[in-house]
Amino acid sequence: MRIRRILFFIMAIALLILSPTTVRAEEAEIQEKTEEELAADEEKERADSYAAEADTNKLSGWPQGPKVYADSAVVMDMESGAVLFEKNGDKQHFPASITKLLTTLIALENAELTDTMKFTEDSISFLQYDDAQIGMQAGEELNLDDALHAVLLASANEVSHAVAENVGVQGLGGNYDTFIQKMNERAAELGCTNSHWMNANGLHDDQHYTTAHDMALIASAVYQQEEFRKIMGTLEYKIGPTNRTKEDRVFQQNHKMLWPENYYYYKYCTGGKTGYTDQAKTTLVTMADNGKMHLAAVVLYDYGVDAYTDTKAMFDYVFDNFEKVPVKDKETSRDIGHFNNPESYVVLPKGEDFSQLKKNITLTEDGIRNGKITYTCKGQNVGSASVVLTEDGYNKLSGKASVAEKENTESKQKNISEDNSSELKDNRKPKLFAATGTAVIFLILLGTVLLYRGKKKGQYRK
Repeated sequence: MRIRRILFFIMAIALLILSPTTVRAEEAEIQEKTEEELAADEEKERADSYAAEADTNKLSGWPQGPKVYADSAVVMDMESGAVLFEKNGDKQHFPASITKLLTTLIALENAELTDTMKFTEDSISFLQYDDAQIGMQAGEELNLDDALHAVLLASANEVSHAVAENVGVQGLGGNYDTFIQKMNERAAELGCTNSHWMNANGLHDDQHYTTAHDMALIASAVYQQEEFRKIMGTLEYKIGPTNRTKEDRVFQQNHKMLWPENYYYYKYCTGGKTGYTDQAKTTLVTMADNGKMHLAAVVLYDYGVDAYTDTKAMFDYVFDNFEKVPVKDKETSRDIGHFNNPESYVVLPKGEDFSQLKKNITLTEDGIRNGKITYTCKGQNVGSASVVLTEDGYNKLSGKASVAEKENTESKQKNISEDNSSELKDNRKPKLFAATGTAVIFLILLGTVLLYRGKKKGQYRK
């Protein structure tokens, strides 16, 4: 027994001695890699991403698009909604500062440019030393116009927060959280299905994510706002003295494709938004107009300036290989009364036959004949348009029988009823004649019998 106790004591001491060594060994294993090792890992990741094929390149008969370094990428026609290039379009990623496009959309839809944005401590206190900002102070005030220039050009995180706070109160009758809720609701209205928004500036949050396809929808929506396009055309902007400072604040556009003297300048570029966090890597949204098509390109989880070369390659590919095809004179469906926009179009690979497209018509408002027709080519969305349905088309989609069908059915039912009534009357006549004949025969027989019996009795009396 004593020997067992001694052995147990020795083993316990040994464990105590060895434990720190084990912990130190584990710590050594999980030590951060050297900068060279990290760079090598990223380069391998980048090469693997470049080698990954775009989804649209897998479509039979679809023009072959470029390879891109971004893990996710989409090019969308902003008016028709046609998706012309796609690589992992529905894969979720962190958006970083391209979030501010949705922030801008909500602000422009729910506030006036002259509205005052007052900065609270909450809109300042979260900032870290390397966060993009323009040095606003608690209690300082800007109008919304100045604020949105700071949001979109300088990517100012504290200004984005202040915009959400103030519009949440003034425009939405709530608070900052109300604004964030509105971001999620509006994104859903636009057709976003794989996004979730937790803040107005895009600083990292595990529950704050989107997809390239969803961001293209948001980019298309905000591009419709005239004030947004005006801000995007500004390369440098100055905010004058405020109630808290006498100094001017001057900042520039961060999107390299908008600067004529920049290596990455793209002559068709009309706007966009940059983004970066360690978790999101480089994100970029870019709008372009070559005079024929208005495109939005999105790249997520990209690698620095590769975002610009990827975007240029995708734009060139679409402009070179696709064309707009008006649908008004080509659509033959009897369910469609007319297109709300006579200039509605699809975007097709050059030379593609419109008659080969598949289409899907849906109702957009219950009880009203408004609908939406979506066209697909080789399984890919190539555009949609708002339409007014014919009465029969509406009834068909809403599950109701058409008026003509109803009248025809009612007429048939009436004819059948009349025929049945006539048949019933005709059937009754032979039955009536048969009954009458039987009664007459019966009376004749009865009379004969009675007459015979009367004669017999007369004979007996005689």
